[in-house]
Amino acid sequence: MGEYQGNVPLSVCSGVFLLRSDTQCRFFCLSIVRWMRLVKRLILASQSPRRLALLNQIGIRPEVLPANISEDLDPRLSPVENARVLALSKAEQVAQSLDNAIIIGADTIVVVDGECLAKPKDREDAKRMLRMLSGRSHTVVTGFALVDRPSDYSVAEVVSTVVTFRDLPDEEIYDYVESGSPLDKAGAYGIQDDYGAVFVSKIEGCFYNVVGFPLSRFYTTLERFQSHLTRH
Repeated sequence: MGEYQGNVPLSVCSGVFLLRSDTQCRFFCLSIVRWMRLVKRLILASQSPRRLALLNQIGIRPEVLPANISEDLDPRLSPVENARVLALSKAEQVAQSLDNAIIIGADTIVVVDGECLAKPKDREDAKRMLRMLSGRSHTVVTGFALVDRPSDYSVAEVVSTVVTFRDLPDEEIYDYVESGSPLDKAGAYGIQDDYGAVFVSKIEGCFYNVVGFPLSRFYTTLERFQSHLTRH
């Protein structure tokens, strides 16, 4: 199996890193930089600008072909299983139109008191969700999947992070919702947003998972996935 577009620099660490805006991102980390050879083109089956930006951040620049499936949750499944199924379904749908690529699917769900919070239906729903999250902890569950074409080999994994909000005054909730930013995000907030960043008092687990894509787990999974493809 041939290589695709040479070397892509990747590094996984818990240290601080700096990025350049050119095509060769340089990482200054507390660990040794590792080089991953992409064996074929990568396709992101998501229109989320946050997921694309996160992949770009580690030097991966996939093509974007958003999936077109219902994101309704199955009440018979746990949040973990819902995230896994939706991520895999997105990747599999896009894979049907491709002959030779690795397709990435992903889905994020926010869970509080056993209720799964997807994207809000409207502004009032966003306010309801933020009031539910105010002053307490919730879990952010992100599933991601990889599907290979033409072999149809696939893997799907799920990562969970516990997030704690401080008490949110109604005026902050109102101003944030009126900005429009929460309306396309699971749980009606983005930790990377101006308001979202100051809503969060503590996280336990992967920060990038809360943004929408668990980079460290994805990196190691992609390594194993490509290793499997080159052996078969």
